Amino acid sequence: MAPAPADIHPEDTQLEENEERTMIDPTSKEDPKFKELVKVLLDWINSALVEDRIIVKQLDEDLYDGQVLQKLLEKLADCKLNVAEVTQSEIGQKQKLQTVLEAVQDLLRPHGWALRWTVDSIHGKNLVAILHLLVALATHFRAPIRLPEHVAVQVVVVRKREGLLHSSHVLEELTTTTEMMMGRFERDAFDTLFDHAPDKLNLVKKFADGVYLVLLMGLLEDYFVPLHNFYLTPESFDQKVHNVAFAFELMLDGGLKKPKARPEDVVNLDLKSTLRVLYNLFTKYKDVE
Repeated sequence: MAPAPADIHPEDTQLEENEERTMIDPTSKEDPKFKELVKVLLDWINSALVEDRIIVKQLDEDLYDGQVLQKLLEKLADCKLNVAEVTQSEIGQKQKLQTVLEAVQDLLRPHGWALRWTVDSIHGKNLVAILHLLVALATHFRAPIRLPEHVAVQVVVVRKREGLLHSSHVLEELTTTTEMMMGRFERDAFDTLFDHAPDKLNLVKKFADGVYLVLLMGLLEDYFVPLHNFYLTPESFDQKVHNVAFAFELMLDGGLKKPKARPEDVVNLDLKSTLRVLYNLFTKYKDVE
């Protein structure tokens, strides 16, 4: 623990003896991966809450009082929380946060999530805690987004001891790999294939826009797929997701199990996800003339 540098925020001088405060090192905030993570989460929240006409501009300033988190959780979990709609006082805000975070805990804890946030950290606008919470929610509810992998930040921990401020740096990991965050820890033949011949698997990228998948299902099931049901020349991410999701519906209609992969995984060129989809098709239709 070294004496704190001179650029510590003025509020930190108001710390009580042995009290601790954390903040993200300014250099970490400039990291492209960190910026991407924040942007992806912001866009996801705003997209999820568009019907509520809620626009979030800053994660720490707009989520700390529990209002937006309440609406987001209700939307994701399709539930209604028993909390006051508007709370101005600090006590009221923390009570709302407590209710929201308890509901989150009930959802996440059975699945082995480590809860790396508290009412005080969220209400204290601790961006690291808020990011941990949002990453967990996005992953648990399989949000249609792609979180950047291996995002880590340097966190400055400031503590007041004997009247002086002391600081230390801790590396905080916000995301790992997509597979680990999604809980796909098992290894199978696709992992082995991917490990040994990733350069030979680029051919599956042609399925990323969903067009081939849709047409392939029509061929395998011997029917014509009306062109108005999908985008023959998709241009946007959403159009490609629509195509792959439609192909998945055709697979279900054909008697296949629901693919483990998400449409977004295929569109995002996740090779193993695409291979698993193709392998399911192969196992069902390998004897078709």
